[in-house]
Amino acid sequence: MEGLRKLENVQKIIQMMQSHGIISNTQDATSLRFLADLTLLLVSPCRELDIDAKCQLVIDHVPKFSHAFFEETMQCTSEQGVEQMVNTGSLDSDDKAIPAPFQKGFKDTAMVGLDAMRRANSTLEDFCRSYFMFHKMDPHQPQSIFKYLPILSFTESYIYQLDNLNEKLLQPSVGKDRSSYRGYSVETKESWDLTSVRMMTNDPFRPLCNVLEHHGLLTDRIREEMKSGVEYWSLERKLCHPLGSKHEVDDMHMEFLSISEFLVEVSDDLFDYEDDVLENNFNMLRMFNRIYGASAAPAMLAKIITEAEEKYDSLLKALDPELSLNYQKRCEEATKEGGKTSGPSLGTWTIPPVIEDEDLYRYDVLNSKPSTIPEWTT
Repeated sequence: MEGLRKLENVQKIIQMMQSHGIISNTQDATSLRFLADLTLLLVSPCRELDIDAKCQLVIDHVPKFSHAFFEETMQCTSEQGVEQMVNTGSLDSDDKAIPAPFQKGFKDTAMVGLDAMRRANSTLEDFCRSYFMFHKMDPHQPQSIFKYLPILSFTESYIYQLDNLNEKLLQPSVGKDRSSYRGYSVETKESWDLTSVRMMTNDPFRPLCNVLEHHGLLTDRIREEMKSGVEYWSLERKLCHPLGSKHEVDDMHMEFLSISEFLVEVSDDLFDYEDDVLENNFNMLRMFNRIYGASAAPAMLAKIITEAEEKYDSLLKALDPELSLNYQKRCEEATKEGGKTSGPSLGTWTIPPVIEDEDLYRYDVLNSKPSTIPEWTT
């Protein structure tokens, strides 16, 4: 079977080279096999070398090789040994090397491992049993399961795989505990760390987006969900790194920053309300309008703001005086930099008039009809 797989790969490479005009149909079979083997060698994982680096090495060094050099090489290495090295299809002899899907050369190819699929399994089961009913599908019918299983399993497994990478970035450094990496050599662990950083900081969902887009499944909402996932992992790393280095998080600081962030988000929503209506973006006042109605929405939102500000003021007073003063100054600076004249740092809130008929509002704006409704201030 292994021999058949190798021949299949060789044939695929030959066909690709022909379709790209790299080779012609007149070349003999031996030459084609050599070029195919060379191509497979170049795309095989080799630690931190990506395809561009490998190609540059070939361009820089092949002209320096000579017939005499190869003659000497053949004398130093047996023919059987050379053939075995070429046919392995890998430049990395370490059994515990970094898996191929995470090599830099494969950064645009979405691939998943068995461990990630196993971790995703229970989530997939819960998804089918909990969500299929919303699509009038029976999770107990095999045809319903297997119709969408490939893409669901692949997507969930890829997410778990990224989550696993993120968790590895939170592990203690090799220098502190070399025994905590379950058999990984120091060099391999350092390579894994570097690869994990690249994957998690350079648009980790891009390969998955490519797959979903190819199948017509990528939407703006999915993009936003993925963006939230990246932000979540980033926050997780920021919070866990201090814990790992014995720097505990101050619960009161976290509570204060949480309520402060909430007030900032409300302020942003009020400032951007009309634009959010035009673009159909999430906005808290829009949600309150939908839940409570246009007449009650401003009062209900004002009540939420008042409660949040009372909690904010209470926590602000509990902070260290110097920290409290510095934070208030920063809030005022940020408010002025953003061009806003409302928000918690200035003590004044302006709730814009609720737009009851959003479709009509969009039509009026698109047809350059200015709104004359006065603002409602609290």
